[in-house]
Amino acid sequence: MSEQEHETKVRLRRTKSVARAEDIQRADYMVRRSQPDKPCHRPRDSLFSWSSGFNNFTGFVNWGFLLLGIGGVRLLLENFIKYGVRVDPRQWFFFLDYKNGGSKDYPSVILITYSLVPVLFCLLIEKGLSLDIIAHGPGMAFHVVNLVVMVLMPMVVIHVKESGFTLIGAEYVCMLYAILFLKLWSYVQVNMWCRANAKKISSKQGRIRRQSLSYDNSQVSTAHQNSNEDEETYHDANGADVHLVKYPKNLYIGDLFYFILAPTLCYELNFPRTQRIRKRFLMKRIFEVFVGFQVVMSICQQWIIPSVKNSLIPFSNMDVAKASERLLKLAIPNHLMWLCFFYLTFHSFLNLMGELLYFADRNFYCDWWNANNIDTFWRTWNMPVHRWALRHLYIPVVEMGYGKSTASVIVFFISAFFHEYLVSVPLKTFKVWAFLGMMGQIPLSAISKYVERHFGARWGNIVVWSSLIIGQPLSIMVYYHDYVVTHFGDTLLEDHSIV
Repeated sequence: MSEQEHETKVRLRRTKSVARAEDIQRADYMVRRSQPDKPCHRPRDSLFSWSSGFNNFTGFVNWGFLLLGIGGVRLLLENFIKYGVRVDPRQWFFFLDYKNGGSKDYPSVILITYSLVPVLFCLLIEKGLSLDIIAHGPGMAFHVVNLVVMVLMPMVVIHVKESGFTLIGAEYVCMLYAILFLKLWSYVQVNMWCRANAKKISSKQGRIRRQSLSYDNSQVSTAHQNSNEDEETYHDANGADVHLVKYPKNLYIGDLFYFILAPTLCYELNFPRTQRIRKRFLMKRIFEVFVGFQVVMSICQQWIIPSVKNSLIPFSNMDVAKASERLLKLAIPNHLMWLCFFYLTFHSFLNLMGELLYFADRNFYCDWWNANNIDTFWRTWNMPVHRWALRHLYIPVVEMGYGKSTASVIVFFISAFFHEYLVSVPLKTFKVWAFLGMMGQIPLSAISKYVERHFGARWGNIVVWSSLIIGQPLSIMVYYHDYVVTHFGDTLLEDHSIV
């Protein structure tokens, strides 16, 4: 008997045995049903057993939400009883250090206005490059100097000014300059690509013109004339004419300022556009932005600031038990504020700007809450930054011949710099905790992938959520401690009245 015939017989025997077992069970069931005692039992697994096939736990999810809601209400009542009402909307709109009498030179407003200077300077450099007034080398050097000075400007002014800035004003200024840096980087690089492509086309057409000059001068002149057209027209899905702008006709102030206001960090000569503004959709987003801002600031004033202050003494004394208790107490309001800020920024505000500007690409985030590892989370929670990093850092570095690991480290390095920039500069506390936290995402990503691979996707997702819930309040506590020590000295740590 061959091996194949033996396997066939074994398979048939197994099939017959399974069918035989089913016949026996069915016969037993029919016999039991015919009994006069009316049996109600049959072979069944418990619902929590994997073999039961049961997977509907919706009730437990609702129970969990209800329990979390009750716990949140209890903590909120405890906060009101202990601290009273601390919400003060007057503090939300001040750019000036009004507690110290304000400042007559309005530094926040001046820096916001000054941000137009590097934008216009960038456009002038690009105009010079397109007209061959500025050579490529000096032009790129001018761009680098312009971007570096733009990033350093808030650092120098906020550090030098003793008063005049509130935390909100300084944070807004730093955020504005960081976004402008990324946008202008994209603007410069895209125009550089277009310039290089135009030179390739011009060189190719020059060779064709020289080769065909003795054959048909009229055809060559016609081709040359068509190649110099500034716009290209095509029909979209609705049959409407769409005019595509070609380089260098995109180099005008209206196009640049549209890009500055658009909810994206990646520049294109022709953005996808919508046909109209949906008024109902727009009103919903305006309402969400207004209410969401109130909620975020109220949580910060009423819940987070007292918890952070109360964590100062235990954290300074390295009291692990009390510091851990304060950390876990701070984790809930901090994470709630972070979730509200995410929705306010990436859904409400960016959709609001997209609707006003007829901007059609509204993919500002993906399902980051389902991320099974840290790497997936960073690719899905902030799509504008992810696209910028992929398009202007990761892919160019790989095309230069470097490995993917090197490109990933460079991306995390730039991200870590700006995370530190947005924290240390407004606080005037130049530390490296945010920088180290972002660089620490590289080994944490490897750990989360290991957990996902060996323990399943659910545990990988738990690692992602744990890093978000615990990491952020720990960073806040560290920076607040350093801020107090830097600006008020160690003597304030001895004042137990703040506990």
